[in-house]
Amino acid sequence: MRKLFRFSPTFPTAPISVYLMALSAVVALPLVVFVLLLMMELERRDREILAANTAEDAQVVARSVERTLQDMTTTLRILSTSPELEQGDLRAFHNRTQNSLRSNSLYVLAVDAEGQQLLNTRLPYGTPLRKVSNPSALATALETGVTHVSDVFFGATSEQFVFNVTMPLPERMTRSSDAVALIMTQNAADLARVISTDNLPPGWSVAIVDGAGTIITSMGASNASPISAFPQETLKLMTGINGTIEDVDGKPRQIYGYGQVVGSTWRAVIWGPIEAAQSEIVEASRSLIIGSLLFLGIGMLCGYLIARQLRIPIRQIAQMAERIGKGEIVSPVETRIREASQISVALSNASFDRSQAEDRMHLILQELVHRTKNILTLVQAMMRQLARQSKDMDEFQKAISDRIQGLGKSIEALAIEQWTGVPLRRLVTVQLDTFANVADRVELQGDDFLLRAEAVQNLGLVLHELATNSIKYGALSVPDGRVRMSWRQEDPSDPKSLLHLSWEEIGGPPAVEPQTTGFGTTIIRRHAAAAFGGQVEISYLATGLVWTLVAPRDAFERGPGEAAQEFLL
Repeated sequence: MRKLFRFSPTFPTAPISVYLMALSAVVALPLVVFVLLLMMELERRDREILAANTAEDAQVVARSVERTLQDMTTTLRILSTSPELEQGDLRAFHNRTQNSLRSNSLYVLAVDAEGQQLLNTRLPYGTPLRKVSNPSALATALETGVTHVSDVFFGATSEQFVFNVTMPLPERMTRSSDAVALIMTQNAADLARVISTDNLPPGWSVAIVDGAGTIITSMGASNASPISAFPQETLKLMTGINGTIEDVDGKPRQIYGYGQVVGSTWRAVIWGPIEAAQSEIVEASRSLIIGSLLFLGIGMLCGYLIARQLRIPIRQIAQMAERIGKGEIVSPVETRIREASQISVALSNASFDRSQAEDRMHLILQELVHRTKNILTLVQAMMRQLARQSKDMDEFQKAISDRIQGLGKSIEALAIEQWTGVPLRRLVTVQLDTFANVADRVELQGDDFLLRAEAVQNLGLVLHELATNSIKYGALSVPDGRVRMSWRQEDPSDPKSLLHLSWEEIGGPPAVEPQTTGFGTTIIRRHAAAAFGGQVEISYLATGLVWTLVAPRDAFERGPGEAAQEFLL
């Protein structure tokens, strides 16, 4: 706190009203700068949104055109399998196809390898026909063997600008006639029905451009003529399948969104002046500037009055803070300022919570001492027992290290749960994680329940000893061995009824009863029976060790009263 007084020459002691008025004056310039930066950021974000929406709109138009071309391709595929065509009856095929497609303004041609038209549903069957007007599209389709979408061109038969979708016929269809491909043609003007300017800003346009840069059809304010060249310099900048570009040289500045029509060399292009799409942001920026200036004037006008209202509650709250620092419990004071009253209530609650926290800390320290003593007593008992049975210091160190590690696993699990207990299944998993290579060979059977803290420590020691013994001598010492650990309660409705807990080893070497009673046997027999007030039975069978503990359920499970006591601590 003393360091803060070093600023007193720069910031002299003065009433809060002086500082609030000064603050209002200082806010003026940063507020204006902030508004300018905010306007720039809003314009940038609006530009990003505009670019994303333009690219998305172009992609939507491209998909509409793509669906039209796919429908034409699908129709050609169906026509290529017609029995009339397969039988070489071109007249019947012509009549059937002409009647089917008349309402859709679609026309079908059958051509031979030289491009000579064999039929054209624009004309009656038998009318003398010439070669196709766009032989390059036919050549490409025959060469690649896939359906090809042409650029727009002037059709000699229709005497209109059209485009073709050319599909090569399979070899079996060409045997009965000279036809090698089917061509579906459509007038370029008819493609206008798949585009619209309804969702575009005023002054914007949309067009479909083929691979040669020719506008197939267009709509919008630009009045771009169909079958005219789209600006090549702009088309060169349209790389990739979808995106946007800006024309910064033009007046006004233009933004272009484009989308590739999949399956063709066509593009859908949407463009228009940026200013027309950003008129709303300009109005919003103007309103923001006016509002900020008005807010500044009101703030400076009200600064002095606010300072007078703050002075008294600040002093009262400062006095409350001083009393809390001395350890007192303080009552809230009522002020005319809602926030100051809330702070007053919060400080009063904090003084009460601090007193409770101190009491809780004392109880926790007492509980910690109690638990530490219990753990140290248990460790001392292990050390004395192992010291009597160990032959040398290395053996003793290894034995005590393994047991303490197992005990540490149980304590760590309890600490994670804040000593409120650990589920039985989790305790078994935690103890077996020490032996990671055998953990998946232990099968658990029984309904899970929460163990009390003492049960976690004692049962953890027993499980560690059982697992260690099984890995050394029992079922877990061989690859095919496994362990089934199960538990059941005689009467689930009675918390004091007996719980049967068993460890059964299967698939291992025959179990042999030890000649001497070691530390491990003491833990799994005497310690387990004493810790849980039950009876332990160990069977050394040819199929493996079977260990069973029968004890009251409440010796394992945490009761509601104990949980409440831990919560209060």
